[in-house]
Amino acid sequence: MTSQHPSPDREPAGRQRTRRSPAPHERLRDAERTKARILDAAVEVFSAKGFDRARVADIAARAGVNQQLISYYFGSKRGLYREIGRRWRAYEAEAIPEGLEFAEQIKRGVRASVDPRFGGRLLAWDGLYDTGEDDEGDEETRERNAQLQREVRALRERQRAGELDDRFDPAALILIGLSAGNALAVYPHLARGLFGTDTISPELVEHYAEQLARVISSLPAAAPPRVPDSSE
Repeated sequence: MTSQHPSPDREPAGRQRTRRSPAPHERLRDAERTKARILDAAVEVFSAKGFDRARVADIAARAGVNQQLISYYFGSKRGLYREIGRRWRAYEAEAIPEGLEFAEQIKRGVRASVDPRFGGRLLAWDGLYDTGEDDEGDEETRERNAQLQREVRALRERQRAGELDDRFDPAALILIGLSAGNALAVYPHLARGLFGTDTISPELVEHYAEQLARVISSLPAAAPPRVPDSSE
């Protein structure tokens, strides 16, 4: 005797299964996941080859998407590269706010430099390809320079508040911090020779970040000038 109820994996006779269209929020979520996958792949390819030698086809293959999707979402290879920069700046604003102590900013910068989502080596490639002829009309260049000048002003305020020695040029301190903070990403071969371990080792990242922070912290504000005693 057979049951009169349809099997849960069979449709009743005369009824066809209809495929449900994804809801708008589901399509948006899928699109964001695809864009994130493309960005992650792009960081890997750009970090390995630099902007000029990187091929969109290689990025698409690594992301497992159709190459046309990159044009659809980002417009061009340059647009994709700019989006990587925007993603970094959004992360930096949240994870490395200007209100942190300078040494703590440096530590967090070290950790971010080896994070595969951001590509610390991209700074090195940008520097190698730089011709000294920045296009002042380029929005990306203007935004970067404006941010750097904000950081100079913020560091100068720290010096006025007595956090750091005001005999140091704040622009020089920032460049020193950026260079040293990205050392594990830019000089992995030297770091392996020095520390005897891979530069993505969490233990090495934390050790190096702590050491660099100690160096920065050893630059206290200069002692105020001594006021002669009236009896002298």
